[in-house]
Amino acid sequence: MAQVVEVKKREHESLESLVRRFHKKVVASGLLITAKRGRFYERPKSKQRKRASAIRRSELKKQRDVLRKLGKLEERPRERRGDYF
Repeated sequence: MAQVVEVKKREHESLESLVRRFHKKVVASGLLITAKRGRFYERPKSKQRKRASAIRRSELKKQRDVLRKLGKLEERPRERRGDYF
């Protein structure tokens, strides 16, 4: 259910203070959090699909390990997130 946040301009109120009041009301209502939570929603997978994808991942990992040991797959250093310096 959609919740509406409404703010009316007061007499002699600047646009900045109006936007500030609106922002405070949106944050207090929790609308922003629910919108962000629903943004990346994924339907839950069945147990059978989870199991199948886990098996596939482990088989691919085994294949990569074999190729790496044979020297057919070069080892790349893992990239670290957040290291810019």
